[in-house]
Amino acid sequence: MSDQIKPLFMKHYGISPWEINVITSILDKRFQTEDEEIENTYEEKFVSHLEISFPYSFNDEFFKWFDYKEWDRLKGVFKEMKRRRGDGKAIRINLNFSGQPDINFVIESDESQWFKMEVEKIDFVVELLPYHLDEKNIPKDVKSVIYNFDQEAARWRLNTVFTSEKKFVNSKNGWKLST
Repeated sequence: MSDQIKPLFMKHYGISPWEINVITSILDKRFQTEDEEIENTYEEKFVSHLEISFPYSFNDEFFKWFDYKEWDRLKGVFKEMKRRRGDGKAIRINLNFSGQPDINFVIESDESQWFKMEVEKIDFVVELLPYHLDEKNIPKDVKSVIYNFDQEAARWRLNTVFTSEKKFVNSKNGWKLST
């Protein structure tokens, strides 16, 4: 990881100033944090939304550099945010990691217990990335991937991939071109 402090971008709505302060106090140790409060378009039914764009790749090296202790603190804040809002479409958190390809996690479970599990299991995906991103398992020239949590299997699944021009969605029968 670079010794140079890189900017980290956050966009949010429905997040309290206290919550933003706690999150930035964790992130400011490693990043130049920039946050922007955005409008709730009400297209989604979520009371709160937080998007964090990390300027580094999602890999084991990132977690060692960021410090597992700090990552656990950040996960604790996410779980507390959900607890404070209760069950239902209370909060969505998007975690985006730059890289080849970009890795994105969408945390949005209605139930608090599932939400906690989603947050806890994100770092487990690091071990599965070589398999998930193997060219034999995904379309060619992938630029970005989105993980969604599969509650039936209780794990993160690679759900959507984007190439330069196309979007593919994972199904039981393999990757399907989506419009």
